[in-house]
Amino acid sequence: MKKPKFRAPKMNIKKGRKSKKNEVPGTLEYTGDKSGLPTKIEVFDYTTDYYEYKESNSIEDAFDKRNTKHISWININGLHNTEEIEKLGEHYNIHPLILEDIVDTAQRPKIDEYANYLFIVFKMMYHREDGEFINEHMSLIMGEDYVLTFQESDGDVFDGLRSRIANSKGRIRNNGADYLMFAILDAVVDNYFTVMETISDKVETLEDLLFAQEDTKDITQDIQDLKREILKIRRATLPLREVVNRIEKIDSPLIEEKTSTFLRDLYDHIIQVNESVDIYREMIWGLMDMYMTTISNKMNEVMKVLTIMASIFIPLTFMAGIYGMNFEYIPELQFKYGYFYLWGAMLIVFFGLLWYFKRKKWL
Repeated sequence: MKKPKFRAPKMNIKKGRKSKKNEVPGTLEYTGDKSGLPTKIEVFDYTTDYYEYKESNSIEDAFDKRNTKHISWININGLHNTEEIEKLGEHYNIHPLILEDIVDTAQRPKIDEYANYLFIVFKMMYHREDGEFINEHMSLIMGEDYVLTFQESDGDVFDGLRSRIANSKGRIRNNGADYLMFAILDAVVDNYFTVMETISDKVETLEDLLFAQEDTKDITQDIQDLKREILKIRRATLPLREVVNRIEKIDSPLIEEKTSTFLRDLYDHIIQVNESVDIYREMIWGLMDMYMTTISNKMNEVMKVLTIMASIFIPLTFMAGIYGMNFEYIPELQFKYGYFYLWGAMLIVFFGLLWYFKRKKWL
C-alpha cells in the first residue's frame, strides 16, 4: 500500500520572539508570541480525603491557598499578563529575578534553590492533531505545601495528572508538594517519548519517499523543518537532564527521601529521551545525504543513457561524414549498391554496439 506523502507544517522563520531590551534586572517583560490570550487560573486543593477544584480568570482566587494544611496546585495559563504574575509573586514572596525568568520564554531549562521554594524552568512539547509542533515555555515553583506552574497558553499534557488528583488514583493524594512536582515533570518527560515516536514516524515516511523514487522536489523543505524540530527538542531535553540530576541530589527539606526514588526513575527517563534525540538527529542529518545521493544517482542514470546514445552515434556520424564530403572523386560512390552497403555497415555497427553494452551490463 502506498503511504501518503508526509508534509511538515510550514514554519514562519520570520516570526520570532521579541528581544529583551536593556531593562533593570527584575523587570517583567513577556518575550513570547502568545499575547492577547485570556489568563486562566486553575486551582487544585487536596489532601488524602479532600479535593476541591476551582477555575478562574482572577489571580486573587489563588491567594487563599497559602499556609493551609492542604496541598495546592495553582496552574496559570498565560504569561503576557505580567501585572497578574507580579501580584502572585508579591503574595508568595517570589524573588523578582524569578518572576523575570517566568515570562522570559527564551530562558533555558534550569533550577534555582531558595530558602522556602525551588524554581524550575523547562519546556513542554507536544504535537497537535494537525501535526503542528508545540514547544511551550513552562516554569514551576514548589513550596512546602504548594506548587505554582506557569505556561504560555491553555492546552497541555496534564490531563492524566488532573484525573489522578480528582479521582484519587495512584500516590498523588497521599504525598506532598514534592511528589506533585515530580508528577508534573514526569508527565512532561513521558510526553517527550510521544514526541519522539512522532519524529520516528516522520523519518520513516521521508525514507520511504526517498527510496520510492517518487517526485521529491519538496522533500528538502520537509527535511529542513524536521531538522529545526529536532534541534528544538535537543535544546529542551539536554539541559533538563542536568536539572533532574540536580533535583535528585539536592539537599532540601522540601524534598522527602521517598520522593528521591521517583526522581531517580525520572532521571533514567530523561537520559533515554536524550539518547533517542541523538539517534534521530543523526538519522535526520542522514536524510539529506540520502537525498543528495538519490539526486546524484538519478543524474548518473541520465548521463549514462546520454553517453550510450552518443557512443552509438559517433561511429555512425563518422561514416556518414566521410561519404558526405564534397570531394570530386570518392570510389565507393560509384558502386551500384554502395548506398545499401553503407546502411548495412551502419546497422552492423549500431547493433554491435548495443550487444556490447548489453554484455557489459551497461544497459
